[in-house]
Amino acid sequence: MADSGAVLTVTIPDDDLMGRLSDLRGVELVPWDLLSPLPDEVAARVDVVVIGHYWVEVERWERLAQVQNLRYLLLPSAGFEHALRFVPPGAVLCNGRGVHSAGTAELAVGLILAAQRGLVDALDAQRAGRWHNPFGQSLADRRVLVVGAGSVADALVARLAPFEVSITQVARTARPGAGGIDVHGIDELHDLLPSADIVVLTVPLDRTTYHLLDATALAALPDGALVVNVARGKVIDTDALLAELTSGRLRASLDVTDPEPLPADHPLWRAPGTIITAHQGGNTDATYPRVAALVRRQLEHLLAGEPLENVVART
Repeated sequence: MADSGAVLTVTIPDDDLMGRLSDLRGVELVPWDLLSPLPDEVAARVDVVVIGHYWVEVERWERLAQVQNLRYLLLPSAGFEHALRFVPPGAVLCNGRGVHSAGTAELAVGLILAAQRGLVDALDAQRAGRWHNPFGQSLADRRVLVVGAGSVADALVARLAPFEVSITQVARTARPGAGGIDVHGIDELHDLLPSADIVVLTVPLDRTTYHLLDATALAALPDGALVVNVARGKVIDTDALLAELTSGRLRASLDVTDPEPLPADHPLWRAPGTIITAHQGGNTDATYPRVAALVRRQLEHLLAGEPLENVVART
C-alpha cells in the first residue's frame, strides 16, 4: 500500500497483517511472501522485512539477500536461531518475544493438567463407553521447576501460582525473584532436579541449552516426575528421554520434539506416559492481532527515531 509521504518501505507477509496495518502513515506497505523475487526497484528501497508465521523453506530465507539495504528483519516467533544465518550484513534482527507467551503458557498448563489428572485415559475410556474412575495425582502441592526466565516462563509462573504449587525457577544467573519465588542460576539445575515433581522447559535453543536435559539430568529426576517441553525439541536428548519413558520411570508432555515434525514411525509417539502436541503453543486466535500490535509498535518506534523492542542480533 503506497503512501506518498512514506519514509519507510516495509514488506508484509500476508493479507491479515496488511489489513491490520493499513492505517499507518509514513509507511509504504509492500506485500511479499518471499516465494518470488521483488522487482529490483522495490527491493532497493525496502527498509524492513516482516517474516510470516512458520516459514521454514530455505528458498524463502535466501531471497532476503536481494534486499541489499535491509535495516530490520522482524520475526513473529520468540525463537530466532533459525534466522541468524540468513540476516543480511548490516541488518538488525528482532524476534516476537511476548507474542506467544500467553498461548504457550496456557498449553503448558493444559499439558501438565492432562498428565496429572489422567485426561488421556479418561478420553480413551469415554470413547470406549467405559466408566473409568481412578485415584490420580493432583497438581496442587506439587513441586514445579520452571527452567527459563523469559516472557513464556513469566506467563507460566503467573498461571501456575493459583494452583497451590511450590514453584522454583531457573535463569542464566541467580537473582531475586518476584512473589517469593526462588530464581536460581542454571549452574544449580542438577542440584534442583531431584526435588522436582514437574519440570517445565521454556528456554531458547542455543549452544548452552542443547541437550540441557541429557541422560544424567533426566536420571536425577525422581521416579514418576513429569517432563514438560514447550521450548525446543533439542533441549532434551530424545534417546535418553525415550529410555526413561519406556522404562516407565518418567512421564512427558511435549509440544516440541527432536526430530520435528516427528515421523509417524518414531517410537516417541507410542512411549508410555507421554502426551505429544504438534508445536501448537502459539497456534491460537490471539496470535495474529498480537503480532500486528508488535509490528505496529516497531514501525512507530522507527518513525519516531526510537529504539526497537526485542533486538536479538545485529549483523
